[in-house]
Amino acid sequence: MAGNSQRRGRRLTSKAGAPKGSGGKNKDSLAGRGKTLPADERPWHKAYSGTEKLPQRTAWKQDKERRAAAEEGRAPKIGQPGTKDTTWGRGTKGVGPARGATGGRGGKPTGRGGPRVAPGRKSNPSKDSPELLVGRNPVLESLRAQVPATALYTAQGIDMDDRVKEIIRTAADRGIANLEISRAELDRMTGGVLHQGVGLQVPPFAYEPFDDLVASALEQAAPLLVALDGVTDPRNLGAVIRSAAAFGAQGVFVPERRAAGITATAWRTSAGAAARVPVAQVTNLTRSLKACKDAGFVVVGLDADGDTDLYDLEAAVGPLVVVVGSEGRGLSRLVGETCDLTVSIPMISDVESLNASVAAAVTLAEVARRRSVEA
Repeated sequence: MAGNSQRRGRRLTSKAGAPKGSGGKNKDSLAGRGKTLPADERPWHKAYSGTEKLPQRTAWKQDKERRAAAEEGRAPKIGQPGTKDTTWGRGTKGVGPARGATGGRGGKPTGRGGPRVAPGRKSNPSKDSPELLVGRNPVLESLRAQVPATALYTAQGIDMDDRVKEIIRTAADRGIANLEISRAELDRMTGGVLHQGVGLQVPPFAYEPFDDLVASALEQAAPLLVALDGVTDPRNLGAVIRSAAAFGAQGVFVPERRAAGITATAWRTSAGAAARVPVAQVTNLTRSLKACKDAGFVVVGLDADGDTDLYDLEAAVGPLVVVVGSEGRGLSRLVGETCDLTVSIPMISDVESLNASVAAAVTLAEVARRRSVEA
């Protein structure tokens, strides 16, 4: 008589089915992302001791730990950048193949260089991390313009010319910590950019909520806002903010993506006006412009082929939003369609167009002139 293993209709699979937990059909989805690197090899950890460029965020963490340790009278718990080889395809110093040469299997080139990062882990710095402004003139101008700053870095043995003396004196008057570091460390913090021995650490800019920006403008007798459509140069953004402050605008708003934000460069170009004019970031510029229209604003876009001459803009005396296009392509299609009307600046020469910030200044000046006449 045939045994159970040979009978017809016998079960070929287990009754129990796939086990629960970490096994079964979900096993592949639970696969790890590779070995976690030790702390001294992680570029974004304060214990990082790699030989590659020190990320700005890491430098900020290490500096924060140094200051905390100094206040508490202990040794700082940080790494020693430059003491541990962390490059791909290279062994210890003086041993093994050159970087990017034969680091792969079988002696094949890996084609990779730079610091090692654990698989699946991001290596980009956070947009909310502090920014380091370098160069003697930029740092001095930023301090004169009252740009908020958290620390001043000066290289050991720096040539004390008049600019450096004023930088140190101004920082001390404002209560900004002056940290003297080696030139090699400042090189790592700046990523090899020419820093002239000084660096100014500025915090992330605090943006105004868009709804608050609109509500605050509507409380004024002559509401005026400026919107930027894809302006990517922070110097143009700073210049527009400066013009907005000069001609009575209550705020500026910009897209979060593919557009310049308030950096130290933008703040310096604004000559301190960024401290007086609220700036908001919006997720969708078209939707924000529609919200302004619903609130009673007339939205006008600057366009070289606009259907209305700037000097004939009768809407200038009412609640107004002036939209400035990007440096290259001008207004985007959806933004142009959202505007109530497009405005052109009359020019008597053959110049094709004006710089974005210059066009904004000319328009805001004309709006201010019209309003002063009507008042």
